[in-house]
Amino acid sequence: MSFIRESELPGIGKKFLIQTRSGDKLVVIIHNDGRREMYHFNDDDPEETVSQISLDDDEARQIASIVGGMVYKPQALESIEVSVEDLIIEWIRVEAHYDGAGKSIAELEIRKRTGASILAIVGRQNRVINPGPEHIFAVGATIVLAGERQQIRNFKELLIGKPSKATED
Repeated sequence: MSFIRESELPGIGKKFLIQTRSGDKLVVIIHNDGRREMYHFNDDDPEETVSQISLDDDEARQIASIVGGMVYKPQALESIEVSVEDLIIEWIRVEAHYDGAGKSIAELEIRKRTGASILAIVGRQNRVINPGPEHIFAVGATIVLAGERQQIRNFKELLIGKPSKATED
């Protein structure tokens, strides 16, 4: 079973101890000045580091986006959800039969009607970080979305649409 333990480092920042399901132990220290240090520990000796890396804020954010799937999402994962307390980050692929396919963010009034935020839209040949209201949901594109669980549900309902009464009978 995996777990994450967070602790304050007064005058330095925060420390996160991550124990993975596979048994690996990783410590991430986030300094107040934005630097990050990561330590991977030996399985046999939990006090001995196997490797260490130091990153500045930009490097850490780039790696986070790679690990989190913002840069590349394996094709086997059509929809994925990541949760940080009440915040959900989810990837949703636009299908041709969706009501919102071919419509813009403004046209669907995403923010007003759902409360969700679109972080990025990744297509086959381009990716747009923080797309504007004029951006159109192209078939095959993957939407990276953030919000609370109900906001995500509202977004999916708006994007996908509800079956009509005629098809339900």
